[in-house]
Order: sequence, then structure tokens, then C-alpha cells
Amino acid sequence: MEGVYRFLLTPRWWGINVFVLLAIPFCVFMGSWQLSRFEGRVQDHRAATEQAAAGRDEAARPLRSMLPVDKSTVGRRVTASGRYGEQLLVPGRELDGKRGFYVLTLLRTDAGRALPVVRGWLPGTADSARAPAAPAGEVTVTGALQASETPGDNGVAAQGGLPAGQTAAISSASLVNLVPYRLYDAWVTLDKADAGMRAVPARAPDGTGLDLKAFQNLGYTGEWFVFAGFVVFMWFRLLRREVEFQRDAALGLVPENPQQTPVASG
Repeated sequence: MEGVYRFLLTPRWWGINVFVLLAIPFCVFMGSWQLSRFEGRVQDHRAATEQAAAGRDEAARPLRSMLPVDKSTVGRRVTASGRYGEQLLVPGRELDGKRGFYVLTLLRTDAGRALPVVRGWLPGTADSARAPAAPAGEVTVTGALQASETPGDNGVAAQGGLPAGQTAAISSASLVNLVPYRLYDAWVTLDKADAGMRAVPARAPDGTGLDLKAFQNLGYTGEWFVFAGFVVFMWFRLLRREVEFQRDAALGLVPENPQQTPVASG
């Protein structure tokens, strides 16, 4: 290579060039991967929304045929029979922008397990005196199948120190310490709420919503592509400075190797 660009053949610039040639594809790959994760979450959200909408119109199926709960069964209509037992309240739940609580009753089935059933929602502070009693005798419930909640996800608070008869999350892990039953790792929200309460809509399973994690993926996508552009920008900037230095050195304006410039003796 002739002229001022001969410096590109020096070991220092070989190292710089190799770093740039490796860094740019890596950044593009990571950005594309994060973008694919965001697009996957968008697709999951769309599929879950469509499934929840379709589930409201489909015929209810027996509970046992829809277990275990996964993304393909969440929101599907199920039916189960048994007798209501213990009743709990789930405080701090919003519906249509209003704060209130769920009324959760355990349905003891013939299979020897209890199914948590959200019979409805009431506004205001959780109060057992306001919660309607469950119907007596043998009942058959129909509603949307839901996966056990995880505290911290989907707005579920990880509250501690709740009064007796209340639970923060609807999950077998939480309820097993509160009720004397073997539990299904699932719960159901009724199509039609009982006794003056409002029905709780089914929701998409965890990880399928356009939540903070989804937009983090989108943010990481931008960061990786910006970093790739920054690498290119810095390479051209270094190249320009080196070219200017070589030209100045050729004109005698600066020494070609400042480290070898003799020091004047006094």
C-alpha cells in the first residue's frame, strides 16, 4: 500500500482492524437476536390474545383433560364439579381501573383435590363480611383455566403479613399453607360471577405479554446496533487522525516518530 495509508499494515492497525471486523458482526448478531426475542414475544402476545378471545366462545371441556396448564390451555374454558370449601380473599386486585379484591373459594372435587375458583371481584378493601358465601351442596363450575401466579409477575404483589383468610397470589405454592386440601396447580375464573360480584376476565399466561421484559429486548436491540455504529465511527475517526498525522509528518510539521525525537541538552 502506497502513501499515507501504509500505516494500515503496521501491527497496531492490524489489531484494530481485526477487532473491528469481529466486533461489527457480533453486534449485528446480538442485535438481531434481541429483535427476534421481541418479535417472538409480540407473536406470543397476539396468539394468547386470540386464544383468550376464542376460548370465550368454545365449549367447556372437563378440567382433567386440560391439565397440566401450559400456553396452549391457558384461557380455555373448563368445567369441574364438587363442593365448595374454604374461602379466601385476594386483596389489591384491579378491575377496569378500580381497586378491589377477588373472592377465592376452594372447590373440592371427587378426584380428591381442590380447585381454586375465583367466584368474582368486589371493589374496596378486602373484607370477609362483604364476601358472599359460596353455594352449598354439589355444584358444577364453568370458567377460564388459569396458571398459578408467581409473585412479582403480571402485577401480582409479593405481600407478606396478610390477615388470616387472605392470600397475595393464587398459586398452589401459596395456598398449600393456608388450606387443608391437596390442590390442583391451576385455578379457574368463572364465566359468570356469583351473588352480585363482577366476573374476573381471563388473562394471558406469564411471559406472553408486552411487558417490561419485551421492551427490554427492544431496548437491547437498539443498544447493540448503536454500538456497531459506534465501532465504525471510531474506526473512521482513528483512520482520519492517523492520515492527518502522516501528512503532517511528511510535510515536516511533526516528527514521524515523536518518541525518537532527540532531547536538547542544556
